[in-house]
Amino acid sequence: MTTNAYLSFLAIGVALVLVDGQIIYRSGRRYLENSYGDPAAGASMTRLVTVLFHLATLGVLALVSTIDMGGSDLPGVVGRLGVLLLILALAHAITLAALARIRGEQEVEAVVQRGSRQRVEPEAQSPTVTPVPGQPGGYPDVSPPLENRSPYSAQ
Repeated sequence: MTTNAYLSFLAIGVALVLVDGQIIYRSGRRYLENSYGDPAAGASMTRLVTVLFHLATLGVLALVSTIDMGGSDLPGVVGRLGVLLLILALAHAITLAALARIRGEQEVEAVVQRGSRQRVEPEAQSPTVTPVPGQPGGYPDVSPPLENRSPYSAQ
């Protein structure tokens, strides 16, 4: 592969990685800000994940650029770009999974914090079932016997 083809591949690859990273950052920031009470914390977490994405994919780009795929300049560049796009798609999916996991943990933490403040004692709740007429207590253990109270009896 000539120097021009090599530089063309690197320029196109870096542009693809940067564009995809910006898409992840912008949509991920809004995604995490909605679950965090503090928008700055969501933006910070998204920034960290995006930096990891950039570092990993640019490293893979550097490795893919050294692989010899044979052929002349154009088929070699196109082959490398195909491999890069597949790897970029995989890295994008892994990054989205990481953002979803972070948001899930944030939502669980918010529910736990809200739940500890709003816990209702069982005695203050209404009965789970309506007691059968004539049965004492708000929480029946078993239903009353049907021997003489059956609606189908011949009484």
